[in-house]
Amino acid sequence: QVRLVESGGGLVQPGGSLRLSCAASGFTFSNYAMSWYRQVPGKERELVAASTSAGGSTNYADSVKGRFTISRDNAKKMVYLQMNSLKPEDTAVYYCNGLLLWLGLKYDYWGQGTQVTVSS
Repeated sequence: QVRLVESGGGLVQPGGSLRLSCAASGFTFSNYAMSWYRQVPGKERELVAASTSAGGSTNYADSVKGRFTISRDNAKKMVYLQMNSLKPEDTAVYYCNGLLLWLGLKYDYWGQGTQVTVSS
């Protein structure tokens, strides 16, 4: 059974930090690109940060570059999102995603999301 379970969300003041974690199970984690997305009500889900399967390459939305860092531990089947200098506009539900494209097939897994609220 495939599972992605996010944790670490919560309420933080502007300028503060949070670290999100995502625990994966039920699939070969090290083969998958892992990403963090976020969504606010009424808007489309947007990519925040992505990591290749080995973690050697990362990519960030312009809005979070220099503030957020994605990392992964393939041995523990975990992916993290360190969020610093948080802004009210970072408020959203954050989702963990695992993606593999293999022989014309797409394997696309999502967690249930964790709420991040940045407010004073």
